[in-house]
Amino acid sequence: MHDPSHDPRLDRRAFLAGGALALAIGSTAAAAPADPGASAAKAGYLFSLGVASGEPLPDGVVLWTRLAPDPLNGGGMGPEPVPVRWEIAEDEAMRRIVRRGTAMAHAAWAHSVHVEANGLAPGRVYWYRFSARGEASPVGRTRTAPAGKVARLRFAAASCQDFQNGYYSAYRHMAREDLDFVLFLGDYIYEYAANPQRTRQHRGGETVTLADYRNRYAQYRADPDLQAAHAAFPWLAVADDHEVENDYANDRSEKQTPPAAFLARRAAAYRAYYEHMPLRPAMAPRAASLPLYRRRRFGDLVDLFLLDERQFRSDQACPGPRWGGQVVNPDKCAELADPRRTMLGAEQERWLLQGLARTTGRWTVLGQQLLMASLIQPMQSGELGVWTDGWDGYPAARRRIADRLVAARVPNPVVLGGDIHSFWVTDIKRDWRDPRAPAIASEFVASSISSSGVPQVITDAGLKLPYVKLAEARWRGYLRCTVTPEAWRTDLMTVDTIARPDATLATLKSFAVEAGRPGPQPA
Repeated sequence: MHDPSHDPRLDRRAFLAGGALALAIGSTAAAAPADPGASAAKAGYLFSLGVASGEPLPDGVVLWTRLAPDPLNGGGMGPEPVPVRWEIAEDEAMRRIVRRGTAMAHAAWAHSVHVEANGLAPGRVYWYRFSARGEASPVGRTRTAPAGKVARLRFAAASCQDFQNGYYSAYRHMAREDLDFVLFLGDYIYEYAANPQRTRQHRGGETVTLADYRNRYAQYRADPDLQAAHAAFPWLAVADDHEVENDYANDRSEKQTPPAAFLARRAAAYRAYYEHMPLRPAMAPRAASLPLYRRRRFGDLVDLFLLDERQFRSDQACPGPRWGGQVVNPDKCAELADPRRTMLGAEQERWLLQGLARTTGRWTVLGQQLLMASLIQPMQSGELGVWTDGWDGYPAARRRIADRLVAARVPNPVVLGGDIHSFWVTDIKRDWRDPRAPAIASEFVASSISSSGVPQVITDAGLKLPYVKLAEARWRGYLRCTVTPEAWRTDLMTVDTIARPDATLATLKSFAVEAGRPGPQPA
């Protein structure tokens, strides 16, 4: 999503027109230390970027770290590969080791390691650590996915963490939650150059080269609150636009960079993304291609589809002078209605529609980047328009998904999104213009962790729509979702400030969905 605070010339009207770690976490409590990641802060420490886990399966997880004694200047490692020992245990003291091995950290992959630790029991907590060259990493905690009949699943959904815009207190609080995993829905980094007027500053200029992206990820990964959340739970992550460039679409740059040059930039961005995320080795990028969309099952309770809405999409319709996303009058942009236009690309869309017809969970979840509900908003001209970078810019593709949800009688569909830097709770419908059309799915959109909220006029426009239950841009935070066979509950978790690192946490509102009755209701 375009960040209006990035450009000081962009006011509200222009926006409308254009659009443990010494982690002391026990098996029952999750109390983060006063200075999480303090052990990772000393100069020259190999594990300065902490540890992480991800991609939980019933029999294993991915364990991640990166050797980086000088993280903000390329990592500080030489060209030679380094053996990294890893251990996974049943106890936090790391006495009951159940798996161990050695992974090689190669310079070609920024000395990152992605260990597939298998042979574990389903639905239980484990602890892990790394060691290399006589140094030990912090101890991280992870959890395998449950199998069979599942009584409850709890996870957080987060997105949009512009480092320059504020602190990550939301992650410090998240690390204290009782969660099975964290679902990250895009904009892990921002590519913008340093801005001395912001709360915190990026190092260097706009990210373009592989070295640029590596240093930017290292700066984000060095944040102690983000490290704490990674070390507390396994993550499942998908990327949005800022991991490469704002509002990019497939091989099309917002800045109209020639496609070949932009694909070289995209290849660098995807490589750095993989190097810094707990992804499976099979998900390593090949040139400018990164296999991100995937399906994860959590026993008989949740069938989760993780979508990639950048890599394969059609270009935004009716581009304006800024390129990228625009707010346009749909009656004056015939291209919007072209059924050939796609958000997911033909192959991913076919995979999704086929998968939806064969779901096995009590709840079917789309983990994706955007607000899916239609958002009719005012334009500077006085007309009503839609934002072409979101699902409103791809109405035929959105309708195909809605049709499949209905035709296949997909059980209890829930859409989770981010990108818009505000909380949204909506009914998903097939026909957005018919106020009598029934809800066919429920939608919850996470506000940003730290990125600037959209202007109030946007949420005011949303609240006028009959299918929007909540639209709130004043607060930063995340979603906490608790799922049982009978009901889904989403708590909107907010921090009172991002201007300081000591923010307090509160529950803004809670909504529930009863199984068999789509549409969120206040809880």
